[in-house]
Amino acid sequence: MAKATAAEVDVDGRAVRVSSPDRVIYEATEHTPEVTKLMVAEFFASAGDGLMRALRDRPTALERWPSGVREGMKLATGPQDRNADAFYQKRVPKGAPDYLETVQVTFPSGRTADEICPTEPAVPVWCAHMGTLTFHPWPVRRTDVDHPDELRIDLDPQPGTTFADAVRVAGVARELLEDVGITGFVKTSGNRGVHIFVRIEPRWDFVDVRHAAIGFGRELEKRDDGVTTAWWKEERGERIFVDFNQNCRDRTIASAYSLRPLPGATVSTPVTWSELADLRDPRAFNLFTVPDRLADGDPWATIDDVHHDLTPLIDFYESSGLGEMNYPPDHPKMPGEPPRVQPSKKVAEHWDEDGNRIE
Repeated sequence: MAKATAAEVDVDGRAVRVSSPDRVIYEATEHTPEVTKLMVAEFFASAGDGLMRALRDRPTALERWPSGVREGMKLATGPQDRNADAFYQKRVPKGAPDYLETVQVTFPSGRTADEICPTEPAVPVWCAHMGTLTFHPWPVRRTDVDHPDELRIDLDPQPGTTFADAVRVAGVARELLEDVGITGFVKTSGNRGVHIFVRIEPRWDFVDVRHAAIGFGRELEKRDDGVTTAWWKEERGERIFVDFNQNCRDRTIASAYSLRPLPGATVSTPVTWSELADLRDPRAFNLFTVPDRLADGDPWATIDDVHHDLTPLIDFYESSGLGEMNYPPDHPKMPGEPPRVQPSKKVAEHWDEDGNRIE
């Protein structure tokens, strides 16, 4: 039987065309059957409200895997990866439908781009037609792209640690947030990590929000010796890294209800705090199981009810007295930033007190 060349998915009355619907995106595993491109599109349609809660009115980069996910395939992270199998799409693809809206963002380099700005559930489904598996929304809304309304706490397990360690640290993080009157919403990363999102008042710029993440991480280190904010991998040890740089301009985290390019079509899934405490294997949340969860309601349904004051976390940063930390290597050098060199390779006399190299 010939394979279909295209199919349509109905999304709130809008017909979205999906080409090559029978293309296998995820191969079958011991626990899950194969996943086709049409199934990906239908999953995003079924996750409509929850997915749009994460994406609506946010500039969003697309992580596209047009040929599907296979062992050994590579995701491009820069110009050196021109022959990679998957890539990030930061500008609106050609052929976008007329209902797809955009918003202009400014990158750290000063360059600008028009990025997709999802405003209705048909948009992520069309993105599936383009081979998108993971959505990477900015922590801002289209009405003000320079002031985040979201703090993102990325708990990243380092070698020698496990998902269970990230879960334990997340519990400590929740207590710390509650101590300063802030409610955090938690989700699995879709892999081994844990993400905590906090809606905040859009009063602060990216630098301030990043400082709040650093301050929070430093305070968390005091409460749990299994936590680190060390930027250099050689200094992290077997601890859970609080990746504060996920709050930089143009740095993003996989959205809630995004698929991840891992066997079994795992999903970055919102959970309640009690669910997280009992969760042993995040792979249980995948394209096949998450729709049934959503039928019972989204654990993040109330995330937009309160936007918090970020001042207590910025106070943690300022009171620590430890100052600035390293930015990502592709970010322009920032005031007060330490030298961008591994501590084991640093020669003190080659750097001035502002972190600039002395030639």
